[in-house]
Amino acid sequence: RYPPPHKSCHKWLALLPTMNEVFRSAADQTRQRLPQLPANQQACRLYRHALKTLSSWAIDREIFIEEATKLRARFDESRGCSAAQASRLLREGQEELFGNTHPDPYCVPWMPGGSLFMRNPPPPLEICFPDGNYPADAPKVTFNPDMSICKEETGKSAVHTVLVDFTKKNMS
Repeated sequence: RYPPPHKSCHKWLALLPTMNEVFRSAADQTRQRLPQLPANQQACRLYRHALKTLSSWAIDREIFIEEATKLRARFDESRGCSAAQASRLLREGQEELFGNTHPDPYCVPWMPGGSLFMRNPPPPLEICFPDGNYPADAPKVTFNPDMSICKEETGKSAVHTVLVDFTKKNMS
């Protein structure tokens, strides 16, 4: 049991609900808004996600190509429709995509969740050479968790701590 709060604390406790509202309004002002994409870009993204979901369900390449052709035909038949019909079709397509999401989606083997992820990573040079005397032929590059080389210009530079979400199978 905690002791009862001091009398001066009651003033602050009374302000808490309004402080939360002020904090929420300040956070809403600084929160980034996602850009509203045109309908054709939304359809393109929906098509790409549908193909990725299809690749999780269709293991055989022949079946995948056949189903992808049917999927492309469905998208092509609704091309050039009105804006209201496009928004309705996009909403229905996203609901259908959500309903068909695979419980264990396919991922590239060397990415998080893959069977080759972080398999045989090179040990850090500090462990191999604790005295700091690196040989001339020692690699001068740092590797990302997916075993690609860290490059600042490409944005793939996981030099510090990397969070790996194995449920979504991605890195951040």
